[in-house]
Amino acid sequence: MKNRLLVLLFAALTMIILAACGNSDTDSGTADNESGTTEETASAIDEIKERGTLRVAVFSDKPPFGYVDANGENQGYDVVLAKRLAKDLLGDESKVEYVLTEAQARVDLLKSDKVDVVLANFTVTPERQEQVDFANPYMKVAIGVVSPNSAAIESVEQLEGKKVIVTKGTTAETYFMKNHPEIELVKYDQNTEAFEALKDGRGDAMAQDNALLFGWANENPDFSVALSSLGDLDYIAPAVQKGNTELLEWLNTELEALGEEQFFHKAYDETLKPAFGENISADDVVVEGKIEE
Repeated sequence: MKNRLLVLLFAALTMIILAACGNSDTDSGTADNESGTTEETASAIDEIKERGTLRVAVFSDKPPFGYVDANGENQGYDVVLAKRLAKDLLGDESKVEYVLTEAQARVDLLKSDKVDVVLANFTVTPERQEQVDFANPYMKVAIGVVSPNSAAIESVEQLEGKKVIVTKGTTAETYFMKNHPEIELVKYDQNTEAFEALKDGRGDAMAQDNALLFGWANENPDFSVALSSLGDLDYIAPAVQKGNTELLEWLNTELEALGEEQFFHKAYDETLKPAFGENISADDVVVEGKIEE
C-alpha cells in the first residue's frame, strides 16, 4: 500500500511539473487580454509620439555642426536636421530633446536607450556598424590634419617624430592607431580641449574630420589644413539602436525625401558655408540622402 501511494504521489507531481512548463511556454509568447485578442508591443515610433519628443544626441562643442551658442541654444548643421526630423515626425520642430554628447559616448547612448537618434557628426565605420544601425548618409568626410602655417604639415611623413592631437573616440584616433602606430598621439576628451592644445603648442598638428577643420582654420588664420585628406572617403549618417528597424526605415524614407527637396544644400548654406568660406562648396560635403556610387 505504501509503495502504491508513493507511485500515485510521484505521478501527481509529474503532472503538476508538466502543467507548469506548459504555462511557462504560453507566458513567454505574446500576452492575451481578457477579450482573447493579442496585445502587440508598442512600436518605436509610437513610443516617441507618446513621449512627445525626439531624443537626439548632438555635440555641444563642434561648430558649425553641433554647438551651444552664447544664449545657451543648440545650433549647427546637425541641429537643423534634428529640428526637421521632429517637425516631420511630431509636427513641431521644437519637440527635440537634445542630449549633449562627446565622441566616445555616442554608441553607449544608443545601447542604453538614452537617445533615439545620434546626429553627432557620426562617421560610419565597420566597427560601429556592429554596435548600432546607420541610416543613409547626409555628409561625406575624410580625415584631415590642421597645423600652424609656420610649420605646415603637408604629408604623413612629416609627422614622424612629432605629436598629433586627436579627440578620443574619433575616426582620426582610430586611423592613426591602426595605420601609423609610430606617431605619438596626444588625446583629449573634447574638441575644445584639443583645439586649445593645438593653439598652445602641446602638439605639432591636430587630426580630425576635414570638414570640421576647414571651419576652424577659416576662423584661425594662423593655421591651415595643408593635409586635407587621409585614408578613404567616409560618410556621416544618423544612427539608431541596433535592431530598431522601424525607426531606421522611417529615417531612410525621410532622408530620401529631404534629398529630393535639396534640404541639405539649404542647410549647408545656412550653417556651414559661413564657417567654411568660399574655398569649400556644398558638393564637397553634402550627400542628399544616399551614398554616391
